[in-house]
Amino acid sequence: MTTKNKAQLLTEIGNRIRLKREEKNLSQQDLAALCNFEKANMSRLEAGRTNPTISTLFKISQSLGIKLIDLVNVE
Repeated sequence: MTTKNKAQLLTEIGNRIRLKREEKNLSQQDLAALCNFEKANMSRLEAGRTNPTISTLFKISQSLGIKLIDLVNVE
């Protein structure tokens, strides 16, 4: 995977987290609290500036009440 493709993937996943969070009418702070994360970490995740582990993504999906695949199913 090239750096550009990795950056695009992280951005797409971050956008999905943000969209799903907004669908649930949660603030970044609310979702971060549900996940036991700092708000700054959630901000970095949504911006695609960090590479989350699968367990982090799973925790986010559980907190949002969605399936993990809904966050990572990108083409």
